[in-house]
Amino acid sequence: MKIILAVNAIKPPLTGIGRYVWELANRIPVMPGVESVRFFADGRWVNDVNTLLDQSSAKLAIRQRLLRNPVAVAAYRFFSPILLRQRLRPFSDHLYHGPNFYLPPFSGPTIATIHDLSIFRCPQFHPPERVDFMRREISLALERANYLITDSEFIRQEIIEFFSWPEDQVRAVPLGVAEEYCPRTKEEAMGVLGKFGLKFGAYALCVATIEPRKNIGALLSAYEALPQALRNRYPLVLAGGKGWRSESIHRHIEQGQRQGWLHYLGYVPEADLPILFSGARGFVYPSLYEGFGLPVLEAMASGLPVLISNRASLPEVASGAALIIEAEDVHAMTENIRVLLEDDQWRSVAAERSLEVAARFSWEVMARKTVEVYHAVNSQTFGKG
Repeated sequence: MKIILAVNAIKPPLTGIGRYVWELANRIPVMPGVESVRFFADGRWVNDVNTLLDQSSAKLAIRQRLLRNPVAVAAYRFFSPILLRQRLRPFSDHLYHGPNFYLPPFSGPTIATIHDLSIFRCPQFHPPERVDFMRREISLALERANYLITDSEFIRQEIIEFFSWPEDQVRAVPLGVAEEYCPRTKEEAMGVLGKFGLKFGAYALCVATIEPRKNIGALLSAYEALPQALRNRYPLVLAGGKGWRSESIHRHIEQGQRQGWLHYLGYVPEADLPILFSGARGFVYPSLYEGFGLPVLEAMASGLPVLISNRASLPEVASGAALIIEAEDVHAMTENIRVLLEDDQWRSVAAERSLEVAARFSWEVMARKTVEVYHAVNSQTFGKG
């Protein structure tokens, strides 16, 4: 079985979909039955996917500007299929996997991973140009795909219902969690926490890009409603880069920082994140829509009590280990944050349950189940395993 894996999503910083693709790229070449894997990015073959992590910030910034340029996007949409079809033509005996929704024209079997349908379900969470681009490309991917993979059963069911997609042609393959996310002692964490001015077990953590979909505004309002002594004792720590349409949220963040109950760290280096998780008293993630919610799994693997919203895939991932609130009920969020911070009996049980749930997920299992899909599609197409 010969595989072509698109690796465009691998770029620094390695988060979310990029992490998913990187884990696939490093694991599937050694899986049973896989004869060879070729890596494909931006119309060229890549020998070593780790070199994609060396891309300069200037190069990535130029790419982002081009994606926001209507003329550049139109030119890409016109010329790219022609060039990619030509480049891929000699490899029709391969199976092509597009792990980030996009599929080029290809004469062999194709699989696309669709991570979520937020651009269809809640387009207001995205810039208009992104909505237009992704709607067109996902529609094309569905026309070209022999099979689909999703990160969660929730998204699998959305695809079946929204697109009338055949149930037997889409499979949920959950994401994994790196071994670096694990419980740690105060002594193990103090070096990194000291760099951020934090104390072990003395803050609530939220890791998310500051954008509308993450519901950070409601979280700030809920935290601000806590008794002053409690939020000063356990300040909220936000880690994540600045997203779009977040100006009012950042004003609220600045106010919370002035008042002392909020620390905004911005982007945190990947190497520091596991320590940041393990040093928290609890994790809060009231997102309005997620295809999976990887930070929730990373928090549970770190042994944290977790609070999540009742939206999309989050309850599925937490599997009964978390406090669940209505995403836009600020009062309920405040009351449950108090439980997360103060109820020691619940916290003890929740932390144990978090570790039990997280132990079910691994990147190795994700890669193995993905290769099972490859075998099934390859067998149907070429009549062999």
